[in-house]
Amino acid sequence: MKYNFDTIIDRKGTNSLKWEPEKLKEYFGEEDMLPLWVADMDFKTPQPIIDTIVERAKHGIYGYSVRLDEYYASVINWQKKRHNWNVEKDSIVYTPGIVPAINYIIQAFCSTGDKVIIQTPVYYPFKKSIINNDCKVVDNPLIYDGEKYNIDFKDFEEKAKDEKVKIFILCSPHNPVGRVWTKEELVKIGKICIENNVLVVSDEIHNDLILGNNEHTVFANINEEFADNSIICTAPSKTFNIPGLETSHIIIRSKEIRDKYKHILIKNSISGHNPMSIAALKAAYNEGEDWLEQLLLYLEDNLNFMENYLINNMKDVRLIRPQATYLAWLDFRLIEKDNKKLEDLIFHQAKVALDSGNWFGDNGSGFMRVNFACPRAILKEALDRICSAINN
Repeated sequence: MKYNFDTIIDRKGTNSLKWEPEKLKEYFGEEDMLPLWVADMDFKTPQPIIDTIVERAKHGIYGYSVRLDEYYASVINWQKKRHNWNVEKDSIVYTPGIVPAINYIIQAFCSTGDKVIIQTPVYYPFKKSIINNDCKVVDNPLIYDGEKYNIDFKDFEEKAKDEKVKIFILCSPHNPVGRVWTKEELVKIGKICIENNVLVVSDEIHNDLILGNNEHTVFANINEEFADNSIICTAPSKTFNIPGLETSHIIIRSKEIRDKYKHILIKNSISGHNPMSIAALKAAYNEGEDWLEQLLLYLEDNLNFMENYLINNMKDVRLIRPQATYLAWLDFRLIEKDNKKLEDLIFHQAKVALDSGNWFGDNGSGFMRVNFACPRAILKEALDRICSAINN
């Protein structure tokens, strides 16, 4: 079927973290804002998912639920079809979400005072997860060359040599800078981690949202050695706009690593599964691909629209064009380098809710992350508000 991504849907009054004025006031100090911050989409999920959930709801009993073979087959078939990755059923471990999974991984493989490497500017729950589990953050900052972000391999290797470093959290594709790491880059990282006994935890939640002609490489699909030294975190949540259903599949080929991780899940009583999530996942992977293909085209058009808008109206705001995700990283440093003043400009003068760059690390100061997975009219209004605030 043909999907209309231009349809504007009122999300207020639905307990939306992104849209509810009460939460906007809490996070930004303003209620009357246009929100392009939280990483969910303002599009209806694919119709087959909606139909499946409605049909399941009609049953009227929502008891304890289990994952059967058809659930695992849906995950396996999707990974093979979209990523040419052969996944074994036994390697799939359910966890409610990837952020909880990262916390459980740190609990399983780190002791108090151990260290975890991240690459800022990066998804800020990584840092919180490390600190909350009494471990230390080791930053391998990405290098911005004026066009895109790159890995500082020399710095990474030096930091990986520290025997207290137990885990490296790889964001692939990267949030917020939108990089799709090349196979060559991943091989360099993987070899350094193998040599220094550092476990790679690859957050690949955006791996279906690849834009243009870019190609995503699943870290564990490079070779068997990497597969046995990694945990791959995936989910249908970003792909099909169902994050509120809280389902993810953590894929771990190594039985030794998998058993350690599952032991922590048992200690935290993580086992049951929401029946709606099970139904939604199967519908998404078995019937949602046509919607995804249409979505990717719309996202690409939104990105082109934003790029042209900036060129024509805000030449001093630079778009670091993402190779994946529906999140764009905007450089406002020619407008305002001071992050507090930039936040005042965007949040209070323009009244647009974006993710502030310094949430992702100190090297994000002067940047903002914008979620462009919304109807184009909403994106245009947000850009108009920012443009007006800058020019006043």
